[in-house]
Amino acid sequence: MALAPRIEIRQGQTLVMTPQLQQAIRLLQLSNLALSEYVAAEVEKNPFLELAPPPPATPTRTSLGPRAGGGSLDALDTTPAFVGLAEHLLAQIGAVRAAAPVVTAARLLAEELEEDGYLRVPLAEVAARHRLAPADAERGLALVQSCDPVGVGARTLAECMSLQLRDKDRFDPAMRTLVENLALLARGRTAELQALCGVDAADFAGMLAELRALDPKPGLRFAETPTQAIAPDVYVERAPGGGWTVELNTETLPRVLVNNRYVTRLAGKDGATRAYVSEMSAAANWLVRSLQQRARTILKVASELARHQDAFFDAGPSRLRPLTQRALANRIGLHESTVSRVTADKYVACERGVFEMRGLFSATIQSSLGGEGVSAAAVQSRIRTMIGDEGPTRPHSDDRLVALLAEEGIEIARRTVAKYREGMGIPSSVERRRARAALART
Repeated sequence: MALAPRIEIRQGQTLVMTPQLQQAIRLLQLSNLALSEYVAAEVEKNPFLELAPPPPATPTRTSLGPRAGGGSLDALDTTPAFVGLAEHLLAQIGAVRAAAPVVTAARLLAEELEEDGYLRVPLAEVAARHRLAPADAERGLALVQSCDPVGVGARTLAECMSLQLRDKDRFDPAMRTLVENLALLARGRTAELQALCGVDAADFAGMLAELRALDPKPGLRFAETPTQAIAPDVYVERAPGGGWTVELNTETLPRVLVNNRYVTRLAGKDGATRAYVSEMSAAANWLVRSLQQRARTILKVASELARHQDAFFDAGPSRLRPLTQRALANRIGLHESTVSRVTADKYVACERGVFEMRGLFSATIQSSLGGEGVSAAAVQSRIRTMIGDEGPTRPHSDDRLVALLAEEGIEIARRTVAKYREGMGIPSSVERRRARAALART
């Protein structure tokens, strides 16, 4: 068969993402604060758009049916004033009764510390520059190192760890040897290091875990970082009559108006002007409709979330029920990707605080006793409770936690328990036993 070019006509269907549709999708995933910035930029570009002043607080409500109990939304905490590391240390130094030259040296050294809390300038250099007696400089440094956060004022990583271990009363000879030979640990020569410490494998593993739990840069917790306030997008409150209500936070939503008088005034101009007016007017009206649709979609998703997770809002994370984005999308007739965009960077405020909206979804762990499965968040809460109730001398190992959960019909693997425990910042049973033994000796 001869090969030759030819023209064919084919009919087909394809989805075209218009700029307007792309804009509507983008608006869905913006938080209220990001949305305000986006709308402000659109107002700058489109002369037919105007920003209206925010109205009095009259949030959009939707009832969720009767619920028992009372209570009202707690006020959100205000952001405290920033206190830097030097300021934090100077306040403590000023409260210490010590010789004046020592206090002076401590104050000067506090100002010399780097952001992570280390003194990397040689102490002799600081003493010479400020004309301090060497003995006063040494005692001043000791005073700084006695301050909070523990480990501040260290000159090396080993010294930082030593200060923290001494504070925990865990700087025994074996731990001292471990800290003094961190280079061996960095090179992976753990067998040699264990032999130097003179401990068995279980104790050595526990020592390494204690070392990892220390803060290698204690000063960073006082480092100033840009503070971004979290403005909730949705409020979930108890209605006066005993029902739940879901409210949009209209105070942070931009209100956009279309200046139709301006459109009418320019409509009779030349062809180029009319085309420009038509384009800008259509864009303005589309933005207004997209904002309204965004608000309706968020309210729809949040209402179903609150309806399904009513026990969470009533009793806390331990009552969080299993729920996936796909399941919620099927219930309210939306696409799963729409639910994903709606819940991205959105926050819900309720009696128990402010929560990320995506945190109200949780995977299902099937119960071996039958009935509805439990959520992963509820399992984590149960693990925390079990550890809190354990005996002081015999903490539950991860294997024991697996067995206890199995008795309640929750079948999960040991590695899953370990992952949940570590994710909640709870040390291993070995670390907990060591910490309690050290506390008992004090």
